[in-house]
Parts: sequence; C-alpha cells; structure tokens
Amino acid sequence: MKLFFSLALSGTLFLAPGPSAVAQQAPSPYRTDLLKDGAITTGLTALSVTGLLLVQKKSGLTDAELAALDRNDVPKIDRFAAGKYSDRAQLLSDVLCYPTFLVAPGLLALNPNVRGRYGQVLGLYLQTMLAADAAFTMTVGTVYRYRPYLYGPEGGSGRNGKIATNSFFAGHVAHTGAATFFAAKVFHDFNPDSPAEPYVWGAAALLPAAVGYYRIEAGKHFLTDVMVGYAVGATAGIVVPQLHKVAGRAGVSVIPLQGVNVNGHSYSGLSFSKQL
Repeated sequence: MKLFFSLALSGTLFLAPGPSAVAQQAPSPYRTDLLKDGAITTGLTALSVTGLLLVQKKSGLTDAELAALDRNDVPKIDRFAAGKYSDRAQLLSDVLCYPTFLVAPGLLALNPNVRGRYGQVLGLYLQTMLAADAAFTMTVGTVYRYRPYLYGPEGGSGRNGKIATNSFFAGHVAHTGAATFFAAKVFHDFNPDSPAEPYVWGAAALLPAAVGYYRIEAGKHFLTDVMVGYAVGATAGIVVPQLHKVAGRAGVSVIPLQGVNVNGHSYSGLSFSKQL
C-alpha cells in the first residue's frame, strides 16, 4: 500500500465551498482545529514515512530459507491459505481496493448536508487514511511474516524479495476498510435515522471483506492477516470522526421556513435542527 495515495487526497481540499456558501451551511457534527488537527496529520504522516523506511531496510529470503519453509509450521487457522497463488485474484483485489480511496469520499459529496462541510470532511478523511497507513507501515516494517505463496512453487523472482515478508497485516484490507467505514460513519453522523443506513453500513462492511477474500486467494495474506487489517481499518474509519464529534450531537438537518408567524410577524428562511 502506498502512502502517496493518502497524501494525494489533500489536493481535493480545494473542493471545499468558499466563504460565500458558509452562511447557509448546516452546522457540522464535528469540531476540528487547524493547528491541532494539522499537527496530528503531520505526525501520522511522519509515522507512515518512518514505516516505509523500515520496510525498505528489510531483507528477503535466501533460497535455503525458502527451501526450509514447511506449511505445517503455519497455525491451523491459516494453514488452508499456505501455497495459494493467483494473479487474477491479486488484480481483482487491486481493482476493488484502489478506486475506493476516491469513490468513498466522492459519494459523500452527493449528500447535501455533507457537501456543505466537504472541506472539513476531507480533512478528517485524510487523517483517517493516514492513521490506517501509519499503523500498517509501522507494523509491516517491523514484523517478518512470510506470504502464503512462499509455501508453494509459484511467485517467480518475487519469492526472494523483501515484500515476500510483508504478510502481516493486510494493507489493502486496512485501507479499504478505513475508507468505507469512514464514509458510513460520516453519512450516519450527518443523516441520523436515514432509511439508507443499513445499505450504507452493509456496503462498508462487505467491500473490505471482498478485498480480503481475494488477497487470500492471491496468496498475499493469511486469514489472520486479513482479520487484523479489517479491524485496523474499521477502527480508524469510525474512531477518527467520532473523536471529533461535537458532544451530544447525533446529527443535523436543515428545515426551510416558509411564512412562519411569530408574534404577529411573518418570517422565511432556514432553520437548523440539532438531533440528539
């Protein structure tokens, strides 16, 4: 997984509405601070870069080490995956994973309540993806676990490369889960009690699971690698926006006022309703 996919998202912050649109925006369920959140995002970026440097310093396996691998040494829960290899499954995992990084925040832009606070939401999204990326790179940079395909005959020259030791944990799954669960969480916070929520959360849960399935079939990860990656991604996607949640606010809605009579005076405009 590449850090640059997360960093590139910062460029989309220019899609935020200008000052003229702020007056009619619904209040956000989140509270952010430029200095505080900027420092957090910078720190997470530093951790991600550090993890990538650690990955680069890892060493691959020698032919003798490859010959000594025994699938019976793999824990029983993971043993079924030992020796799997599929280029098609790897391609499918990539096709499901990478576009999600842009599709998830893109779909949020279709929601009127979210669109009014899109700059803030994208800032939280970047922080979420960097949190998942920092956890992934720091872990894979310090943990040696051989990929499942090494227990079979396939893999070509990649069998001796350093990436062959990057099985723990599943980065594709973690990053996909962070993106989808973030989108579902933000949709929920801006649209509480929406009838679409079961479908949104269902899609958020299903997509990283599908990525995990294909990563196992591709021989890139064991089941436990996928389980940990799923947990890390889902946690980042939910916890980061939740930590920025305004206390006591479950969501917001905008209610148009047409000819409302108050003390003999008629008013028209917008009313902001806080849902607890």
